[in-house]
Amino acid sequence: MADLIPALQSALRDAVRPLLPEPADADALEVPVLRVPDDKPGDYGSPIAFGLAKRLRRNPAQIAAELAAAVVPPEGVARVEAVGPYLNAYVDPGAFVRAVVRAPLDLPPSGRKVVIEHTSVNPNKEAHVGHLRNIVLGDAVARIERAAGHRVEVQNYIDDTGRQAAESLFAVRYFDETPPADEKYDHWLGRLYVRLGEAKERDPDTIERGVAEVMHRLERGELRHEVERIVRAQLATYHALGAEYDLLVWESDVVAAGFLQRGLEVLERLPHVTRPTEGKFAGALVMDVSEFLPGLEEPQVVLVRSGGNAMYVAKDIGYHLWKVGRLAGMAYRAFDRQPSGHTLWTTHPDGAAEIEGHDFGHAQQAVNVIDVRQAHPQAIVRAALELTRAASDDASVATNDGAGEAVLHHLAYEVVTLEGQAMSGRKGVTLAIDAVLEEAVRRARAVVADKQPDLPAIDDVARAVGVGALRFAMLKSEAKRVIDFRWEQALSLAGDSAPYVQYAHARADSILRAAAEAAAPAAEAAAPAAPDAAADDRATDWDALGPLEVKLAQLIARYPEVVRNAAHDDAPHVVAQYALDLATAWNGYYNHRGPDGRPDTAVLRAEPGLREARLALVAKVRDTLARALGLLGVEAPRQM
Repeated sequence: MADLIPALQSALRDAVRPLLPEPADADALEVPVLRVPDDKPGDYGSPIAFGLAKRLRRNPAQIAAELAAAVVPPEGVARVEAVGPYLNAYVDPGAFVRAVVRAPLDLPPSGRKVVIEHTSVNPNKEAHVGHLRNIVLGDAVARIERAAGHRVEVQNYIDDTGRQAAESLFAVRYFDETPPADEKYDHWLGRLYVRLGEAKERDPDTIERGVAEVMHRLERGELRHEVERIVRAQLATYHALGAEYDLLVWESDVVAAGFLQRGLEVLERLPHVTRPTEGKFAGALVMDVSEFLPGLEEPQVVLVRSGGNAMYVAKDIGYHLWKVGRLAGMAYRAFDRQPSGHTLWTTHPDGAAEIEGHDFGHAQQAVNVIDVRQAHPQAIVRAALELTRAASDDASVATNDGAGEAVLHHLAYEVVTLEGQAMSGRKGVTLAIDAVLEEAVRRARAVVADKQPDLPAIDDVARAVGVGALRFAMLKSEAKRVIDFRWEQALSLAGDSAPYVQYAHARADSILRAAAEAAAPAAEAAAPAAPDAAADDRATDWDALGPLEVKLAQLIARYPEVVRNAAHDDAPHVVAQYALDLATAWNGYYNHRGPDGRPDTAVLRAEPGLREARLALVAKVRDTLARALGLLGVEAPRQM
């Protein structure tokens, strides 16, 4: 009963049933129920009478009055009244708030598995602020999908055979340098990478030959240990941001597994894939994607050119067929232990085909966090997966949780500019994430120290506030919006930011700590006894609560709905806005004053019974704020 909307919809549907010529039609009837704005009477409202008016050819106000008299209010609803053509429901404050306080925040397991690929930074230099959005967005989506009850596997793709990695590794030999002890390895390589780009103007032939040789060695797996060193340095940055992964997928392992050829074999069995014998595609392997991508000027996508060269998208299709369990052939082994204690696994030619307790891939849905510039190739991969799903005889493959959702969701995000300037790793126009983190924590510490210089564990709080501010700045906007990274906006510790929500959480926690400290002496003086929930409830006067507590509880009750919606759309900004709304509602309740101008929502100074009820509500506020922040990867300090 935490959120009364489903119960009210059911009650109204039952009331409508006798009015319909065919009572069974009520089961499919859409019954809108909305939360009533603060300046309107009631707590929930429904305009259902408008929808019935045309159907029944009657006045909507008359229908509303008839429904108000017939509806049986569900538990927690005191009464339902007709206000003209609208139905307004008034909740029983005590029953409603008590139900919200007691309702679990966890959603039940769905049995559905989602593979989320994010980060995938080239292993040739340090990660910069342009990558920050990808990392934070992917990590938050993984947290939200888990909270929605899904099994989640987070993958990080390592392009260890690409030119960027080859150039950085060759630069070490070309400049004959060794990494300094006081500089992070990936930062040092990044400097060499930029220098090599500048050196190409005066020594292009030597550099081109050297890079080509390194690329061949990478393809043969001879330099994997060197790339691993870069990856470990980059992972230290990701971990400092709070991001962790389940599996590193290496490009060289995808190639070795033969996913390109095996994927093409799967595609060639489809009626949509052909080898024309005439015309401009003669001799090529092409796929008709018009069924899934209507409106394209050219719906025939070339997978393999007439000369036999496969397009990159063909390899990507094979790789994704493995993600969703339609191809096998990878081997795995442990790579490292992450800060949380969670093991990071990696694909590896010397690994095991099966790892106990793990079933890598085999997802009902794959989510790729890749910038919007890759929208077209991602759409081609999605079309190929849909075509193979439709052609599959395996019911477990051919369906996707019964929801009709796409097998592949491209979570496309817009770019991040730096103070209005586009970033380029080759030209060195970047701002390293490590530098951003360091500056964020430094600024956060200065603000916290100014407010509470004697705060215990101030360095831990400063890190939580600084990192939280960065993550929130990347998540509060829709992914499709461009972010211009600016210091003052990203690190603001007031207003539309993580610190605003964190402070609201700390305020609630401080009230609960004060209540616990006040109760401690009395508890110590009393004889020890087993906890008695019933006795605690008898000391709580839920009926003393009123409309202000109901409004706050209504917002708390929305949490499961917010999680479900954010997971369905892979939209962390929905959670960020909810966290801001709940923090604002809590601050408004805390500072509320009655008609006489005096505070009327005191918690610790409230009379017995009401005090306990308000404390229970405050605890739920604190826990819900912490949950919402946690979905965004933002810590919730107890003190600020």
